[in-house]
Amino acid sequence: MTALYHPHHQPQQGQPNLDQHYPAALIQSLTQAVLQDGFCVLRNHFSREILQAWHQAFTPLLEDHIAREGDRQNRGAERYYVTLPFTAPFANPKIFEDEVVLAIVAGLVGEDAVMCQLATDTPLLGSDYQAIHRDAPPLFPEIPQETPPFQLAVNFPLVDVTLENGPFEVARGTHLMTKEEGLRRLEAGEVQLEPITLNLGDVMIRDVRGLHRGTPNRTQTPRPMVVIGYSRRWLFRPEVSIQIPHPMLDTLSDRARHLLRFNPVVESLNDQSTEIYQSYAY
Repeated sequence: MTALYHPHHQPQQGQPNLDQHYPAALIQSLTQAVLQDGFCVLRNHFSREILQAWHQAFTPLLEDHIAREGDRQNRGAERYYVTLPFTAPFANPKIFEDEVVLAIVAGLVGEDAVMCQLATDTPLLGSDYQAIHRDAPPLFPEIPQETPPFQLAVNFPLVDVTLENGPFEVARGTHLMTKEEGLRRLEAGEVQLEPITLNLGDVMIRDVRGLHRGTPNRTQTPRPMVVIGYSRRWLFRPEVSIQIPHPMLDTLSDRARHLLRFNPVVESLNDQSTEIYQSYAY
């Protein structure tokens, strides 16, 4: 196992070739929304056809995961975290190298950001409300001030997300305060949890420190939500990583190699009996 790391590679300079529907002012506005509210949503952004192919390929992965780990329930009853293999159809640069998403990511965690996670969260019928939590601890818990962003989750569903099938709920602005202060404001009614409904193709970019929870899926159909993690280059969380199969190397662009540079390169994907990312709530 080797690391995909090019210490002398520098990210390409200049502005990315953004879609005409996302001028620089709109990119800045979306970036500012994440800084202020903790998240932003890009509507109808990813190809529905690509995501439908992801959904088809994901279904047997979920079934296998439930067969192996169905009794673990570390994310709550009938809710499953499944890492996606970095192979087709999931290793698609139209998704993880999307120009608009990466422009927002760069504005939040720097031009030298790394991609560190490719996985899914899926509630089924019988799931419940999660405890309100964050996805990362504070960098400096001994001080009451929060830092600028250091880790982001890019979330997008593989089905339409409705109020009935388990929408993600988040409290705006709570990434800017301690967890204790955020919980106090929720209890006092000063801030509220908001359900985020999404259509297939919509994308949410969020600071992982915003207080949030999963909600029950009250339908018969699983509700898979993909998460791609991007973080500042110096942040290392050993519980998350992306195994890069060696044959994939020649297919990656220079930018993709740079984004994935700290992930392990393997000859073949390991058949892990359990998910490494078990403790998720902070």
